[in-house]
Amino acid sequence: MIITTTSHLDGKTIKEYLGIVSGEAIMGANVVRDFLAGITDIIGGRSGAYESKLAEGREIAIREMMDKARSLGANAIIGVDLDFETLRDGMMMCIATGTAVKVE
Repeated sequence: MIITTTSHLDGKTIKEYLGIVSGEAIMGANVVRDFLAGITDIIGGRSGAYESKLAEGREIAIREMMDKARSLGANAIIGVDLDFETLRDGMMMCIATGTAVKVE
């Protein structure tokens, strides 16, 4: 399946718009990861623990969005947008949305 953030696909013709599809992932971060990320924030640098959690959430949300698009008969998703939010108590959320289409 083709997935793109653009509203068109070079070299392809959109034959049918099938509707908006989305996928969501809500991930919990554990206490040890929060502690280590806090230390990283104090001394500087990147938090590998949180980066991997964000990547995992993104992959889950995109996969769920793709599954919904396939169930509509789509072979591509255009206009994809990824949103990340922090919820209470160390919870993170990733939402992927796009338009399911059939292309030739």
